[in-house]
Amino acid sequence: MLRVWQQVKGLVDAGVVARLRVEAGDARSSEQNEKMWAMLADIARQVEWYGQWLTAEEWKHVFSAALEKQRVVPALEGGGFVVLGVSTRRQSKRWFSDMFELMYAFGSERNVRWSAPAWMEESER
Repeated sequence: MLRVWQQVKGLVDAGVVARLRVEAGDARSSEQNEKMWAMLADIARQVEWYGQWLTAEEWKHVFSAALEKQRVVPALEGGGFVVLGVSTRRQSKRWFSDMFELMYAFGSERNVRWSAPAWMEESER
């Protein structure tokens, strides 16, 4: 922390506007991120959703919205609806564990075959 403070202080003393963000908690791991995208890609390739094939990114929104019980509001100028979202980037390891369980249950109901390596399956539960 002292080293970080010295670097930030040097920037501020030099007139640079700096913003420092400190967060407590156990943020997601790179393995969880890899596993999430592998699972989303599997679902995107194998599941048709109400007559549409969604991208992995769109499936991420579907699952995070379901997990967070998010609200939907009308879009501007009658352009459909907008889900008031949550970023997966700042979620905890626990949150990702819950997301994986939701995705596994969804995939199991639809016979999704998972391509994630076995080490991911065991390391993130």
